[in-house]
Amino acid sequence: MSYFEAFILALIQGLTEFLPISSSAHLILPSAILGWEDQGLAFDVAVHVGTLLAVVIYFRHEVVTLLTAFLASIFKGDRSKEAKLAWMIVIATIPACLFGYLMKDFIEVYLRSAWVIAATTIIFGLLLWVVDRNAPLRDDEYQAGWKQALMIGIAQAVAMIPGTSRSGATITAALYLGFTREAAARFSFLMSIPIILLAGSYLGAQLITSGEPVHLGFLLTGIITSFISAYLCIYFFLKMISRMGMTPFVIYRLLLGIGLMVFMMLN
Repeated sequence: MSYFEAFILALIQGLTEFLPISSSAHLILPSAILGWEDQGLAFDVAVHVGTLLAVVIYFRHEVVTLLTAFLASIFKGDRSKEAKLAWMIVIATIPACLFGYLMKDFIEVYLRSAWVIAATTIIFGLLLWVVDRNAPLRDDEYQAGWKQALMIGIAQAVAMIPGTSRSGATITAALYLGFTREAAARFSFLMSIPIILLAGSYLGAQLITSGEPVHLGFLLTGIITSFISAYLCIYFFLKMISRMGMTPFVIYRLLLGIGLMVFMMLN
């Protein structure tokens, strides 16, 4: 890996982690088109750290408030709307943990092909378009109950299938349940925090036991680039989502999925 490759891969990860356009579909492009080698566990950990820092720092006030309310709900019986939202995020995290534990090996063996990624990029892009066009757009994230949180959590679990997009699936589910676009995005981003933390911890544990060599320069490039790109992505996405809706991302997903299929048929 070169510094240029590290920069491009971290940039892709930072931008696609929070946009509804599928990070896995983009991360196969450098290897498929340019022949780049796998970036390795250490770099995966680095970009997870960068994106986690971005979302935690952007939502720092919400994170402190929700964490405080969550602890108060346990020790003091707090029943505030912040405590409720914190518990909804916990509930929404459970399906992905169970699905990942049970299905990780199956996904790695059978569902990481470029054809699966291209197909899911298109299918779930069309689903996002249909839901966005018909969404009632009435509720904010504080109105989510346990059933809504569980459904969004199931969508997050399904998004472990490559090409689906974690943010795309969770935003689609939230819109279907009546969230406004901004609320759907905020809930999706907040519930990404425990998932990214768990995924990064898992990869970190694998890295420690693997004995894989660590290149500090590449790691710092990955952390800094993914942090900056993810932070800017969250900022501009939340600023623009109410005006532009999901259609631009749907069009992009369709073009990307079709492009991948054409590329594979020609090679």
